[in-house]
Formats: sequence, structure tokens, C-alpha cells
Amino acid sequence: QVQLVESGGGLVQAGGSLRLSCAASGRTFSWYSIGWFRQAPGKERKFVAVINWNTGTADYEDFLEGRFTISRDKSENTVNLTMNSLKPEDTAVYYCAASTISLPRLRSFYDTWGQGTQVTVSS
Repeated sequence: QVQLVESGGGLVQAGGSLRLSCAASGRTFSWYSIGWFRQAPGKERKFVAVINWNTGTADYEDFLEGRFTISRDKSENTVNLTMNSLKPEDTAVYYCAASTISLPRLRSFYDTWGQGTQVTVSS
């Protein structure tokens, strides 16, 4: 069975950077899109960014203001989320997920989810 595994989370000061990675175990990425979501304590899981695995086309949530970049590494079979100029409000558990739909923003279109990785940004 396919599993998605996130890594790269941690504690960082405001203004710092982190790079999250999402790797597939059991098989290579053959879905249409890989997305990142985040969930802060007591809040709903929200869309962050998504990339079409085949074309590299990406879509981002507007609130990111260009601070995050999603990319794919076909040689490593990973999808990365590079986060710059981090703010305390970026603190959340970050999840990657896979979808057979091209560039979806809705959670319901994602079939497989990782376990999440914690990102904490201190002020």
C-alpha cells in the first residue's frame, strides 16, 4: 500500500526558512497532483499549495504572498515545499496529499495523506 511520508519540519525563528519534503513509499508518484495542506491547533486543515507531477504547474493559496514554493524532484521522487520569511502564524502541522485530479484545492479531492510534520515558528 502506498504511503506518503513528510519530513523537514521543526522549530524556526520568525523570518527563517524551512524545506518540507513529501516522499512516496511503496511506489513512485503516478498521481496527477501532490498538494500541501496545514492545520493549526483548533482550526481546519487548509490548502497551501499543489503541483501537477507531470507538468510542474503549481497553484498557491493567496495568503502566502509568494513566500512558499512547491517543487518536484523526479529523480528523488519527492515533492518539496520551501518556506521563506516564516511567520508565527505559519505554525501548524503540514500534510502532503495525493490526488488524481489536476491541481485541486479541496481536501475531498485528495485520496492519500501523509501523517504530517510539525512546523513551529517562534516570534
